[in-house]
Amino acid sequence: MSTNAPSSTREISAFANAKIDWKETPEAHTFKVDVPGIKKEEVKVEVEEGRILQISGERSREQEEKNDQWHRMERSSGKFIRRFRLPENAKTGEIKAAMENGVLTVTVPKEEEKKHEVKAIDISG
Repeated sequence: MSTNAPSSTREISAFANAKIDWKETPEAHTFKVDVPGIKKEEVKVEVEEGRILQISGERSREQEEKNDQWHRMERSSGKFIRRFRLPENAKTGEIKAAMENGVLTVTVPKEEEKKHEVKAIDISG
């Protein structure tokens, strides 16, 4: 099958289709990424420069046989990459990632918030 779109356009399309939700709870930052049709071996979760969470992957295009006749090709193929700057309270050394039913879940634990102590000061005079 031939397409009129240049490969860079198809890759941008695949990039745009990596939908991500970022939720913060009192304990952690949770990222959920829709990556249907991608195996966990095809996805990378990395931390760059100490605070940048990078999620990337590649969906390979299905092999074409000479006798195949495609009628429609809508599933995107190509690479995607997304980067997020994590807040100061992220424990980047304790990140966990799991993949289930085409959804990648990345959990970044948070440091416990320090409670500000209020201390009364006697005023002399």
